[in-house]
Amino acid sequence: MDNDARLLAFYYGEGHDHKGRHLDDIWALSSFWLEHTHDYIQWLFPIPEAGRFNGFAPLLTPKIQAAFEHEARLRQHQQRSLDVMLAFYGLQRDDSVITAQPTLSIQTYNWLKAGGHNHLRITRIIRSLALCHQPNIASALQHAVIDNGTRHGVVSETSIQFWRNAI
Repeated sequence: MDNDARLLAFYYGEGHDHKGRHLDDIWALSSFWLEHTHDYIQWLFPIPEAGRFNGFAPLLTPKIQAAFEHEARLRQHQQRSLDVMLAFYGLQRDDSVITAQPTLSIQTYNWLKAGGHNHLRITRIIRSLALCHQPNIASALQHAVIDNGTRHGVVSETSIQFWRNAI
């Protein structure tokens, strides 16, 4: 099976990633697991470039982008993946509106700091949403992390700039 077919099967919920995990398996994992495992985000939010942490993940190709454009189910599954990550980051989504959960604080959510791997993940998520034909949600996430990252934390200007440039 080629990489395009592997990623599409995974996102349809019919296939698995390079470690045998299905999409709904990842959706059910704990925040601890999401924080300390680094090879799933590339499957949930593909982009055209290979990441540093998972050379086994398929890349976002024009064929996959076209599938996301024409298949509502793929976009819905990516939105579910986003909702999992938003909960992990102390955010929540209502359609294309993303806001902070009442519990969002620098003491509780470690992305609210100067840097770190979660900032790279957030950049990837914004970019993937935009490339997978979900520009309104990508923009909402971009605005939410910039607003909350500067208001609640000490997110670096470098990270803010990456988030601005992700779309």
